[in-house]
Amino acid sequence: MGWVMMSERELNRIEILSQIDDGRLSVGAAANMLDLTERQIYRLLKTYRIDGASSIRHKARSQKSNNQIHAAKREYAMALVHENYADFGPTLAAEMLDERHAFKVSRETLRKWMQDDGLWLSRKQRKTFHQPRLRRECYGELIQIDGSDHRWFEDRAAPCTLLVFIDDATSTLMQLRFVKSESTFSYFEALELYLQKHGRPVAFYSDKHTVFRVHQREAKGGHGMTQFGRALNELNIEILCANSSQAKGRVERANKTLQDRLVKELRLAGISNMEDGNAYLDGFVERFNTKFAKAPAKSDNLHRAMNIEPNILSEVFCFQDQRYVGQQLTFSYERKRIMLEQNDITRGLVGKYVDTFMFPDGRLEVKWKGLSLPYSVFSKDQQRVTHAAITDNKNLSAVLAYAKEIQDKEGPPKKKPAGKQRARYELKGRKPGGGGRKSFVDRHIERKQAEEKIKLNQS
Repeated sequence: MGWVMMSERELNRIEILSQIDDGRLSVGAAANMLDLTERQIYRLLKTYRIDGASSIRHKARSQKSNNQIHAAKREYAMALVHENYADFGPTLAAEMLDERHAFKVSRETLRKWMQDDGLWLSRKQRKTFHQPRLRRECYGELIQIDGSDHRWFEDRAAPCTLLVFIDDATSTLMQLRFVKSESTFSYFEALELYLQKHGRPVAFYSDKHTVFRVHQREAKGGHGMTQFGRALNELNIEILCANSSQAKGRVERANKTLQDRLVKELRLAGISNMEDGNAYLDGFVERFNTKFAKAPAKSDNLHRAMNIEPNILSEVFCFQDQRYVGQQLTFSYERKRIMLEQNDITRGLVGKYVDTFMFPDGRLEVKWKGLSLPYSVFSKDQQRVTHAAITDNKNLSAVLAYAKEIQDKEGPPKKKPAGKQRARYELKGRKPGGGGRKSFVDRHIERKQAEEKIKLNQS
């Protein structure tokens, strides 16, 4: 007879019917076990005794479904999909077939048809896998950097950001620093500490945050790099941006570990502010590296010595820009008017660009060919936070905290007059005595009256 395919339910029925046929089980007990009536048990038993165990198999098995869609309809539907909806998903394609072609088919049936024709991939087939990237071979060759915004002090203080520098070859924590938010000056601060301790690495590996990468390549200023990128370029350090979080997985996994271990250690130490937290980090980094750091594939240390004087380094870690000097020896900077003092040098700077240096402490220095220029500041009434300013998500907490501090300190801002509308027209009427400019109609009437008066005088 060959093989007979049966389900587990059908095999269970055959076993119970065989026990009834052998007298080991009553019909009533079998009905309870199979959740059937005794009459149905007798019917199945009769079929079992006459035609054997294979007769218990469901008669519709291997038969076509009564609800099966005709092959011609399937071909018609798939012809429409191939012609008009090849890049549609099954749900939208089914809606279009119903709305535009009056052909109704379920989305799951259409999904199976599209999979058979190669127009749709299942979720399992669409799944992508990120291939692991091997570690760099040498210590100091590639340093992954990232900022982790978290409640590092739990409910004892406001959320802040931890800047993490980790070596790709060894998973060694190179630098940790608590800051208010991910900003250029905060990275300058952490980078200066890193360079003083370790020297210059070959490259840093980061995400696409605006501190590291210029997203608008058509921007007029900056020469295609950010202030942080400009500083690294002056230090002969490369900056690379990862295309996904998985690409810089070592620093991401380190963040997850730190959000567990460091938070609990800070709680046990009773630390609840960034100053004490930064002082605590040196000992924590040493213990962390002892436990988790790996040996590099090669023993070479690719860090290079700084060989840069402190005063020059301070000019590297600042905001550098150029400003155009106008006819009045002035230029705009950060919504302020900078007025250069008149002397033999500044008189020749009209129409030229001067170099500006904004330092982390808020000090502004203006230079021309390396020579510092004296100036004064004329500041207009400014808004405390630029209205409708575009704020990055990672800096939102710091901006809101600053706005609240200013609001509590200074109160409501000064009310400014509304701008005049040139299109507004107010009907004032003509002044008594004929003042004001006459209209075209009035001038025409006066001209006609003058002509008639002349004719009368001539006659």
